[in-house]
Amino acid sequence: MVALIWVSFFWGTTWLASKEGVKHMPALQLAAIRQFIAAGIYIAYFLYKKEVWPKGRQWKTIIILSILNFVLSNGLSTWGVKFISSGLGAIIGAMFPLWIVIINFFKGERISKWAIIGMVISFGGVCLIFYDYLADFLKPDFQFGIFLSVLATLTWAFGSLYTKKKAASFNPYFSLGLQMLLSSILLFAYSGATSSSVPLTEIPSESWWSIAYLVVFGSVFTFIAFIYALQHLPAEVSSVYAYINPIVAVVLGSFIFEEPLTIMIGIGGLVTLIGLFLVNKAIRKK
Repeated sequence: MVALIWVSFFWGTTWLASKEGVKHMPALQLAAIRQFIAAGIYIAYFLYKKEVWPKGRQWKTIIILSILNFVLSNGLSTWGVKFISSGLGAIIGAMFPLWIVIINFFKGERISKWAIIGMVISFGGVCLIFYDYLADFLKPDFQFGIFLSVLATLTWAFGSLYTKKKAASFNPYFSLGLQMLLSSILLFAYSGATSSSVPLTEIPSESWWSIAYLVVFGSVFTFIAFIYALQHLPAEVSSVYAYINPIVAVVLGSFIFEEPLTIMIGIGGLVTLIGLFLVNKAIRKK
């Protein structure tokens, strides 16, 4: 249970760390540096432990997950909070179960009654949240941030479904390290090819502190706690973190960055999370 509490709180705070970091440097470069350092820690540990390396088709799974979960989902969500609040990014990030239902529907699966009810409730909650952001929708940067954040949830949903379909038999922690390493190489390559990076010496201390926090509490300790919780707690209990993360991000964002926290946003966020709970419940029953 301590692992679940750790995940619930610290993954919520990583939205704020990302927001602070991207204020001072390109978002995809920040994601690349974060993933590269975290990957180095994971891989160095398993090299020391002489862990068996993945073989054959296992590499295909690792490569696909590195693109879906880290290059796209983590990279795009980090980029997204450059243009929107950390709290709003966290709420959008929690909505990936809606995509899972939609994807499964187009694959021919029947949508349960509770999933439909949950989707309707979530949509209503999102409408309440965005009521206070209507004026911001006229700003191209805000629109772009919303687009990136929504796209990040879609790729995370595909990654989740692919993980379920291609459940690997090798060490999940080692796999995470390899996924992060491959994704960081791709992100570095993209940043270099598009000239969208800055020299390391020009990155201010605020961003380096953010990267350090994201590596330690976002990519290393919290991922370990997350996988531990998945392995030792019932699925319906271990998934509670997904509903607490946005609350942590919204509340702390209002205190630290003075992001808007109105009654409408509070009610809308609560309604959205209730809807997501019903959708998740329907998914797990299936």
